[in-house]
Amino acid sequence: MSDMNKTYGDISVETAHIFPIIKKWLYSEKDIFLREIVSNAQDAITKHKRLVSLGQTEDDETAYRITVTLDKTDKTLSVSDNGIGMSEDELLRYLGNIALSGALEFIQKYEGENAEDNKNGIIGHFGLGFYSAFMVADTVEVITKSYTDTPAVRWVCKADGSYELSTAERDSKGTTVILHVTDEEAAYLDAFKIRDMLDKYCSFMPTEIYFEDASAEDKDDGAGASEEKPVNDTFPLWQKLPSECTPEEYKDFYRKVFRDFREPLFWIHINADYPLNFKGILYFPRLNNQYESIEGQVKLYYNQVFVADNIKEVIPEYLLMLRGVLDCPQLPLNVSRSYLQNNTYVAKVAAHIVKKVADKLNALCENERETYEGVWDSIRPFVEYACMRDRKFYDRAKDSVLLHLTNGSYVTVAAYLESAKEKHENTVYYTTDREQQARYVSLFEDQGISIAIMEQLIDTQFVQMLESYDQTVKYLRIDADVATALTEENDDTTDNEVLTALFRKVSGKEDLEVKYRSFKDATLPAVLTVSEESRRMEEMMKMYAMQSGGEAPDFPIAYNMTVNNASPLIARLNTLASDEPTKAEMMASMIYRLSMLSQRKLSAEELSAFLSECFALLGTL
Repeated sequence: MSDMNKTYGDISVETAHIFPIIKKWLYSEKDIFLREIVSNAQDAITKHKRLVSLGQTEDDETAYRITVTLDKTDKTLSVSDNGIGMSEDELLRYLGNIALSGALEFIQKYEGENAEDNKNGIIGHFGLGFYSAFMVADTVEVITKSYTDTPAVRWVCKADGSYELSTAERDSKGTTVILHVTDEEAAYLDAFKIRDMLDKYCSFMPTEIYFEDASAEDKDDGAGASEEKPVNDTFPLWQKLPSECTPEEYKDFYRKVFRDFREPLFWIHINADYPLNFKGILYFPRLNNQYESIEGQVKLYYNQVFVADNIKEVIPEYLLMLRGVLDCPQLPLNVSRSYLQNNTYVAKVAAHIVKKVADKLNALCENERETYEGVWDSIRPFVEYACMRDRKFYDRAKDSVLLHLTNGSYVTVAAYLESAKEKHENTVYYTTDREQQARYVSLFEDQGISIAIMEQLIDTQFVQMLESYDQTVKYLRIDADVATALTEENDDTTDNEVLTALFRKVSGKEDLEVKYRSFKDATLPAVLTVSEESRRMEEMMKMYAMQSGGEAPDFPIAYNMTVNNASPLIARLNTLASDEPTKAEMMASMIYRLSMLSQRKLSAEELSAFLSECFALLGTL
């Protein structure tokens, strides 16, 4: 091709079909075009480095760099590199011919009936990344010079697929891609937007990227057009060995990537070797309260190039509260959801992450116990949920599951059961509301019995899972079993039919089960209990109602009453039952309602009746 000649042609795919698809359906987000163009520049530099390392070309000792230039006046956005460059033949081969296998299938897919449903499909497999530029530009120029020192070439392509090829002026190797932005996409001529896109997609690319705003040269403030520093970190933290990273670096990286200024609870640095070959850092975020959203964010990278936010297929569903970055060079740069869902490599990555999370919990529990106890209450719902969803995870992490006791200490389940052997073997007692159940808590603690705190919605389901995994151990709320903590060794279980009838009358429950025992604490006249099974059923019904958005059906709770035969007040009530039945009924009602207060709040009707009875009884004194 002589210097004066120009060559004209058309892209060798039916452009009437392919270019409208590129503009409308190529990616779900138009912003990705900048990632594609900058990634191509990075590839050109990587190829040149490789040729230098193989001795096939000389290193000119020029620092590699990528420059993104915005010119609002000319309505252009340019990406320039000093990589391998292209000759005329290479340019025509790579850009003048969309040589994609399966192109017709691709076209049919995106112009077919399900085009709207398929618009999130990514087409990296078809080699169309460069043409994403036409989502925002009506003309794209490429000025390139090969490292072989062949003449520089200028290629100009229109949105209809027609192109013009001519000689160009360029002194050094490399490529510059110039996008002539359409009026409809003028938002991409804003410097703040371009910086934001570079920050999202190019923050960790391995070659320094500089942003220049040519439009700023004429500003009165003299700020200049060029950035003094690269916009990216070419050696991100995940590329280092864990031994080379300090806690402060991990925290700084977390703040920078996720813009969360709360310190993470802890982190897991993954450096998986062959055959998985991926790296990353995962963080357990700190939440303000249990009701805060637990949606995490795991960013997926391909050789330091951003691919997508929160790719759920790479992280098991039960660990989605994690935040972090994963760099998986064995995945293509552009991946579809269906590709991830059916890829064995992704499944192995997910399994490895599960193992590393369990290993980290075990290491913290064993070697940094004080730190682990400090974060346990925050991570407990996540760990419990993971154990419930994956038996393998439970088997790995079960020795690091802690019980938070009412005395403030933390113990493993095994340690709790070992210390409880003499008093209540193979039984774990717990409270779901320390304030509401304070009376029961104090009664148990007075007998030296430890109480676990399980006050979150997930806890009931979790203990049911634990019981299914080890059927020799039972978990009982403290108001489900008072015999162990309260009764004397010489237990008086003599029934009293008169008092039974009296308590059934004042409770309004003819089927109220009344038992008689001798409590160690004689000041306690009676307690109400509810069976563990009955209460769990009620909680399950409420949970299902919450999930479905409806109201929980009324579930009858079967309360049981245990009367203390050692109580002087019960002895007094027994006497009044025959001597002063009216006063006895008032006293029995008060005992019943006071016992109920340890179980739940009284209804408005119950409270009104209770207050009337109290005032009436006071009047008899």
